[in-house]
Amino acid sequence: MAQYNLKINGATKQVDVDPSTPMLWVLRDHLDMVGTKFGCGISQCGACTIHLDGTAIRSCQLPVSAAENAEITTIEGISEKGDHPVQKAWLEHDVPQCGYCQAGQIMSAVALLKDNPTPSDADIDNAMNGNICRCGTYTRIKAAIKTASQSA
Repeated sequence: MAQYNLKINGATKQVDVDPSTPMLWVLRDHLDMVGTKFGCGISQCGACTIHLDGTAIRSCQLPVSAAENAEITTIEGISEKGDHPVQKAWLEHDVPQCGYCQAGQIMSAVALLKDNPTPSDADIDNAMNGNICRCGTYTRIKAAIKTASQSA
């Protein structure tokens, strides 16, 4: 076990865990931040996406030891009131169905728009590749990202 001081959503959180513990489980099991979801456990579905220094990354394969000196943002840190342009666009376009993938989808979309405020269809497809939606709302996801890009 080792002690880590993690900067998550602008606040410092301290955990005492094995250095190989994935950030997903640090967030969910040790810090009770359950917005980040477990999907596949092998970085293929995107449900566990968080931001590490502003870059979208899969938390299920990120050991806590690799995140100690980074700025970590989770879905809880995107907006306290749910009024981030991406979140608003998600609602406007009725993106969620079952909702399970939505935190990861939103985290990937926010990272995309931070780096590329006016993405093309190809940019959106590339950035969102690997975020699986079992309900198949990809068309609405793309439309929501386009709407969010216009309101940011």
